[in-house]
Amino acid sequence: MQHSSGITRAVGRAAVVVVSAVLMSSCSSDDPAQAKERQRDYCTKLGTWQDTAHATTTGEPDADAGDGQGVQSPEFANTESAGHAVIEASKRLDRARLEHGGSDIVDDTVNAVGGDIGAEGRAVSYCDSSGFETLVGSAG
Repeated sequence: MQHSSGITRAVGRAAVVVVSAVLMSSCSSDDPAQAKERQRDYCTKLGTWQDTAHATTTGEPDADAGDGQGVQSPEFANTESAGHAVIEASKRLDRARLEHGGSDIVDDTVNAVGGDIGAEGRAVSYCDSSGFETLVGSAG
């Protein structure tokens, strides 16, 4: 029995070390290079979402289906996917505490993806102030 309790303790210690390392690496904004990479990633994804959202003429499913069910166009699916990606990137910025000026980057991003032009402008402004203005377009 003593052998198995030693193994259990060793596994437990290893698990604590792994969890601690993951938490410390995912929440630290002390590394300027990592912070810039997260900001660049967010701004790249925001720009991709803008490109797809502004390229589609409507955000509504196609009504041309013969059975009246409506079928989502590929453009709509791409916009939705890009929206999810930029929201996830904003959550990473939030966890790393990389927001500027007291704005809530997650709320602004979610609202921008939902069609709020003011929120999109604040998200674009975040990228401008982070030095990644070339990755995004103007709001609207």
